[in-house]
Amino acid sequence: MGMTSYCLVIKANGYTAHSANDINYLENNLICINKSGYIVKIYSPDDEAYCKVQSFALDNGLLYELKPGQYLLPGFIDLHIHAPQWVNMGKALDRPLEQWLQEYTFPLESRYADLNFAKENYQHLVHTLLANGTTTAVYFATIHREASIELGRICLALGQRALIGKVSMDDREFCPEYYRDDSSKSAIEETRLFINQLRELSGNEENRILPVITPRFVPTCTPELLAGLGELARETNCHVQTHCSESDWEHNFVISRYGITDSHVLNDFGLMTRKTILAHGNFITDDDMDLIRNRHSGIAHCPLSNFYFANCIFPLRIALNKNIHTGLGSDISAGYSPSIFEACRHAITASKALNDGVNSMLSNEKRGNQGSAITFKEAFWLATGGGGQVLDLPVGQLKEGFFFDAIVIDTNIFGSDIFIQNDDVPLDILQKIIYNTQRVNIIDVWVGGKKVMFNNKLDS
Repeated sequence: MGMTSYCLVIKANGYTAHSANDINYLENNLICINKSGYIVKIYSPDDEAYCKVQSFALDNGLLYELKPGQYLLPGFIDLHIHAPQWVNMGKALDRPLEQWLQEYTFPLESRYADLNFAKENYQHLVHTLLANGTTTAVYFATIHREASIELGRICLALGQRALIGKVSMDDREFCPEYYRDDSSKSAIEETRLFINQLRELSGNEENRILPVITPRFVPTCTPELLAGLGELARETNCHVQTHCSESDWEHNFVISRYGITDSHVLNDFGLMTRKTILAHGNFITDDDMDLIRNRHSGIAHCPLSNFYFANCIFPLRIALNKNIHTGLGSDISAGYSPSIFEACRHAITASKALNDGVNSMLSNEKRGNQGSAITFKEAFWLATGGGGQVLDLPVGQLKEGFFFDAIVIDTNIFGSDIFIQNDDVPLDILQKIIYNTQRVNIIDVWVGGKKVMFNNKLDS
């Protein structure tokens, strides 16, 4: 494929992770993008064609060159967002999970029957996530098909790559009367209609917005609903998302009902696939981990909300050592931050807490679980390539054959907390970016080769 196929050439210093332990520093690389938004070629200054490509891009008005102090990263991937809960972000974090759901979450989500209410809130959410560097978002919506479709329209209009699920929940024992599907049959049919409508949205011809089959979690779903959604997953080849062994209460509830853990229940109903995203997984057993790995399913690790609602820390190091596909989720609004940079920091902090222990009344040798800590490099992988691996999509890496979903970090911008010194080596700079980036530092955002944010404002 020749240079005439290039529609954009980025000249940049940047970083990409090809695995949890393989971080690449791109120094003055030329990243060539075609009209479909894919990276088709990356040239380093040592490549014979480098100067020729740079001249071609400059002569044809295709060259975009980053300034000193600016760094290119893959766009971040948020694997677990409750879109309707955006209104509640930062509220009721002192309540137990079951109370939080029944008294705050379900009443709020029921309001999304009002399409105007949905439009206003979803617009603000998607804009904010893009401004924080989230180029791919995985959303739980609500049980309302029209509002869930509207979220897809908004993502298309603002330029975000998204996977969206109309929530299914029909169990009359657990779900409130005012907020549940009428029956398992109607929930399955509404999900089928949603899948078809979302796929056929105007402007979605390249499948930038994908439907996700979304049983909320096992306690809210009857066996008939879980079985029907499993059959729908086989029929449509859609992604699947749900909560899995999140808290003591939820984990034990499922065992008391079925006699087995969430993972095995989901597997028995055909919901554990290569495209399954399991949120949390805090209480999964070694056997569960083996099942998840063997099914090539993935985990959305939500370190911040786990502190508030799970009362434990996900064994991330064990999951990584077992080669389980794992990425990060903000879990808005159980998580109070829309930033995956923050999720990176919380993942590192949680792993350190698990490693070192937190109870000073215990002796040092009994206090922690040694070998649990992760590094900033691993957190960077989880936020980018790890998330793409969970989704089985070509996103999350600056790599040939992947979509050019990317963000520019400006370390020199006014108000920045990032301070780079002359003796900082590339990995020092990346570490500072992971720990210190704020929204103000994220100046440009691309999705599929199209710039959707410029100077932290929507590109109109």
